Amino acid sequence: MTPNGKRYPPGPRGLPLLGLALALRNDPLGTLAGMAREYGDIVGFSALGMQRVLLSRPEYVQQLLVLQHAKLNKSPLTKQVVGPLLGQGLLISEGDFWRRQRRLMQPAFHRTRTNEYAPVMVECALEHAKQWRGGEMRDIAAEMMKLTLEVAVRTLFGTSLASDSDGIGRAMTFLMRYYLWRARSPWRVPASWPTPANRRAAREREFMDAMVYRIISERKNGTQPRNDLLTLLMAAMHEDGTQMTEQQLRDETMTLFVAGHETTALSLSWTWYLLSENPGAEKSLHAELQNVLGGRAAEPADLEKLPYLHAVVNEVLRLYPPAFIMARTNLEPAQFDEYEIPPGRTILSSQWVMHRDARYFAEPEKFRPERWLDGLMDRLPAGAYFPFGDGPRRCIGQGFALLETALVVAALAQRFQFRLEPGHSVVPEPLVTLRPKYGIRMRIEAR
Repeated sequence: MTPNGKRYPPGPRGLPLLGLALALRNDPLGTLAGMAREYGDIVGFSALGMQRVLLSRPEYVQQLLVLQHAKLNKSPLTKQVVGPLLGQGLLISEGDFWRRQRRLMQPAFHRTRTNEYAPVMVECALEHAKQWRGGEMRDIAAEMMKLTLEVAVRTLFGTSLASDSDGIGRAMTFLMRYYLWRARSPWRVPASWPTPANRRAAREREFMDAMVYRIISERKNGTQPRNDLLTLLMAAMHEDGTQMTEQQLRDETMTLFVAGHETTALSLSWTWYLLSENPGAEKSLHAELQNVLGGRAAEPADLEKLPYLHAVVNEVLRLYPPAFIMARTNLEPAQFDEYEIPPGRTILSSQWVMHRDARYFAEPEKFRPERWLDGLMDRLPAGAYFPFGDGPRRCIGQGFALLETALVVAALAQRFQFRLEPGHSVVPEPLVTLRPKYGIRMRIEAR
């Protein structure tokens, strides 16, 4: 019971003081799914002394992300994990400041604008694939990170950072693991202490900052007209006629840069893995691409003629959503049926859990793209499928990400098959995003 006598959700007690902290650190996905199975659609639990609630019903997800969104902020956990790198970008900022920034940036992600970047997306995919040789083994997850990094840099900055791609990849991987470990660990030293991990984190942050600030400075001092996202952000004005400060530009640019290429790379990586494990689906996809495109690169106008490609993308995002959990903190009491959640609780809803719920997806553990071909998206209750979130804070780059994923899959699937290395273990690692812990080693075979 809560202090005012209202019912509080049932749930596991966990260990004294720690609650479920160790279980969530050791196996986050299994712990979340197990709680939902055992305790139902709303579960109360604690971790490191903080009270949390897990919601696993579509109506609850809608309450969390749409209907009661004004009562909720991004959780402190989210800010601890990504705040040091992304600053006050759209992913973190709140209130009036967030609304002003969102309005300012929205035109840059209109469909007509993102479609203009389609040739760059395809060009990057085909240029990257020139490095591959038939029969060679590569970590396809690392390959997709490099590919989408180049897309992000060329669309966001109008330049190339190919020589820095390995350093950027290493920096991001380390920082994600570092910040998440700190957020989940019950024992951690202050970030200001000169431990090896703290010193490396500082170096990697400085490396990323220097890259972004250098490009912003070059753009401000340049005279050549450009049509990239950074130019649009620099030119955009608030209603009062002011523009973004250099710090705001840095934060929004870093957010788009990091979040944009990371999530799309993972969608592509999981796509190649799932197609490799499901040759029937791969055959159906290749037949559709051959029938519609005949070997040429896809354009945005082609995508409506490629329903199976869309189904593959939807199914990949269902099984391996790059954003696997949403976390909010309620500023005032939040009501979910008979349960009232007191202010200050962290309220969670997990795409990993919801997207594998048999009430909404038949044979939920199986990769079945055809499930999306008969109007499933329209039949699903709102809140059952939300790979990009929902409500006012739905990912601003959703259209950009879906376009890039579809175009890159269409370009590469017509030219290559990817086969998982025998014995290679593919394990999802829930960091800030859902990464393959040991990569995805695959043999690249030319068609």
